[in-house]
Amino acid sequence: MTSEATSRRRTPEPTTPAALGLPAEPAKAGPEAPAAAHVRAKLDHELRELLSREPGTRAGADPEELHQMRVAQRRMRSVLKSSSALVGATAEPVRADLGWLGQVLGEVRDYDVLIGHLREVIADFDVRDQPAGRRLVSRFVSERTTARRRLNRALSSPRYATLLQGIAQLSRTAEHEIDETPAEKPSLAADVRKPYRKLARAVAALPPNPPDDDLHALRIHGKKLRYTAELARSAAKKKQAAKLSELIKATRKFQTVLGDHQDAVFAAEKVRGVLPNADAEIGFVAGRIVEHELAKRAHARATWLDIWHRIEAAEHAVS
Repeated sequence: MTSEATSRRRTPEPTTPAALGLPAEPAKAGPEAPAAAHVRAKLDHELRELLSREPGTRAGADPEELHQMRVAQRRMRSVLKSSSALVGATAEPVRADLGWLGQVLGEVRDYDVLIGHLREVIADFDVRDQPAGRRLVSRFVSERTTARRRLNRALSSPRYATLLQGIAQLSRTAEHEIDETPAEKPSLAADVRKPYRKLARAVAALPPNPPDDDLHALRIHGKKLRYTAELARSAAKKKQAAKLSELIKATRKFQTVLGDHQDAVFAAEKVRGVLPNADAEIGFVAGRIVEHELAKRAHARATWLDIWHRIEAAEHAVS
C-alpha cells in the first residue's frame, strides 16, 4: 500500500453538526429576538461553516477551503470577544482555543497566498526568467507542505475536538444560563463602538510614516470592527441595518487595502530570505519580485487613509 493510500485511510471522518448535538436546521434569530439569540445563531452558523470546510482544508487541493475555514474561526472569535456575557462563562477558554486554531490555519494560509501571488507575478516575466521563478516558488511549496502537516495534526488532536464541543455548547446555551437580566436588553449595535474606538485610537497614534507592523495592526482592528458590525446588522431594524451595511462595506475595503500591504511586506520578506543561498538566476528574479512588492506596498500606503475617513463617516452615521 502506498504512503498516499495510507494517509487517506488514516484521515479521520469529518465531524458533523449532528455529532456535536446541533439541531438538523441552523439556528435563526429575527430582528425582534434578544441579542443573545443572535449571538448563538451566529456561532451556530459559523460552526457549521467551519465543519463544512474541514475536509477540503485537510485535503489541501483548494486553498479557498482553508481560507473560508479561517474566516469562520475568526468570526467566532470576534463574536466571543464582543459578546461573551451573552453566551456563558465558558466563552473565554473557547475564544483562547479559537486563537490557537487561527494560528495553525494562518500559517498555511500565508503560504497559500504567497505561492499563488508569486505564480501570478512570475507569469508576467520574460519566458527566460520563468524557470528560475518556479524554482524559487518551489522552496515555499516545500515549506507549506511542512506547515500543512502541522495543521492536519492539529485538526486530528483532542484539543481541536474539545474546541468543537465547546463552541457547540455555547451555541446551545439556554436563556436562563445567560448573564442577562430582563431589565437589560443589550444592543449589538452599541457593541460596534468599542472596536471602532480602538481602531480610531490606533490610527490617531500613528507616526507620519508608520511601521509595517502598525498598519498590519490596523487591519486586525478593522477586521474586528467589521465582524462586530455584521453581527449587529443581523439584529438591526431596516434603517439601522442599511447604515451598518455602509460601515461593513468601508471596513471590507479597508481590510483589502491593508491586506494587500501586508501580503506585499510578507512576500518581500520571504523572497529576500532566499537570497543568501540563491544562484544568480534566482537572485535576479527575486530582485524583480521584491521591487514589485515594494511598489504594491507603496500604493497601499497612499490609499488606506482615504478609506479610513469613509469608516469614520459610516460609524458616525450608525452612532
